[in-house]
Order: sequence, then C-alpha cells, then structure tokens
Amino acid sequence: MDIEYLGSDWHGWQSQPGLDTVQGAIESALKTVLREHVSIIGAGRTDTGVNASGQVAHFTTQADIDPFRLLASINGITPSSIAVSSIRQVDDGFHARFDARSRMYRYRIGTTPFALESAYRWWVRPAPDINRMNEAANYLIGRHDFTSFCRAQSETENKVCDVSEATWTTVLGTSDHADFIICADRFLHGMVRAIVGTLIEVGHGKREPSEIPALLEKMDRTAAGFAAPALGLTLELVSYDEN
Repeated sequence: MDIEYLGSDWHGWQSQPGLDTVQGAIESALKTVLREHVSIIGAGRTDTGVNASGQVAHFTTQADIDPFRLLASINGITPSSIAVSSIRQVDDGFHARFDARSRMYRYRIGTTPFALESAYRWWVRPAPDINRMNEAANYLIGRHDFTSFCRAQSETENKVCDVSEATWTTVLGTSDHADFIICADRFLHGMVRAIVGTLIEVGHGKREPSEIPALLEKMDRTAAGFAAPALGLTLELVSYDEN
C-alpha cells in the first residue's frame, strides 16, 4: 500500500491504545472490508503531527481480493486526511520496513505569513541564512552516531545512520520558502526535527556551522538544538531494490 496522510489529525502512525492513529484507522477499514483482522506494517513510524506523502505498508490476508476494488473501498471508509494511493500484490517475503533501502524526508519552512500551506509548512522568523544552514548540513552527510539528534527516551540502542543527502533549497518561484531534504538508510526517533531545529539556530547565527561535528561526537541530546514543529515534516519517499 502507498499511503499519504495529514499528520495534524493523528497521533502518529503506530497504533496506540485509546488514540487515533493512521495505522489503526487503516486496519479498522481493512477489517470492515475483508471481514478479518489484518495487521499492517509501515516503512516508518512517523510521530504525532508528522505528514506523509510516500508512506509504504504491507499486510497479509487470506481473502481473495481485487486490489482495485479494495483501494476504492478503503478510501471510502477512511477519513479524508488519509488517502491510499495504490494497492498491489507483492512477493510473500516482502517487508515494508526491513526491505527499505532508504527513506527521504522533506521539511518545509516559510519566512513570510502564509495561509494555504500552514498545515505543512512552518513559519520561521526572522528569515534564516540558507547558505549557513547548508554549510552545517554538509557535516551530517556520511555514517555517524546521531545520539545528539535522537530523543533521550528512545529505546533504540543502535544510533548509527548513514545520511546520503542533507540539503536546503529555496522553493522555485519564491524567495521566502525553503525546503530541507534529508535521505538516509534509517532515522531515529525525533531525528529530523532535532536536526532542523539545530540548523535553524545556525541560520539565525546562534551556532556556527563548524559546531556540527562536535555535536555528533558528544552523543548528547541536550547539546543540540530544539526540535522543530512536527507540522513541517513529511515522509516523502521510501526506496526499495528494483526487484
């Protein structure tokens, strides 16, 4: 399943007792349509408020299904803030999370007031220096321990991630909107938002770009900057081997 959702309506991707989550809503819809309990596994566990335009999930069912009809049925049941864009059959061994080779997130900011994009773009004041932020972001590329950019309560012991891209670009046709693209083999809990918050501090002159390597070496979340708001973050692409 290829899935997109507006994170502001949900307490993240992963099912949690008593909370409305994207996984829970889709599983409920599948149970109604297929008349059996189906568990779905997503490629990434986005936090509360985080958006997705390229989430991938898989499930196994005993039912004989028509993917086209199932797609229409699911979208007819789930709330409008969730859209399943495609459903297709895959090999039995496919795993949406473990077979993923890389993930790409986009963080959107704007430096002047805006309304239509307020659900997924963060208004930053004053305008940060994009060149300084790119200089700092360049230090993130490569294989590093990202403990300093991971939530302290994370249960993940392995904090090493391989970042292949980390770049700020001005949105075409504007001078006041910018997007941050970051690609890696894996991401830690709260990692992208902590990175963005830290880079914004660099852009505001509160930190020097050259401080990033030292922050990585400290392996201390309190040494890095604040976590940027969830609304600006979108899981945009999950990549797999072609076969």
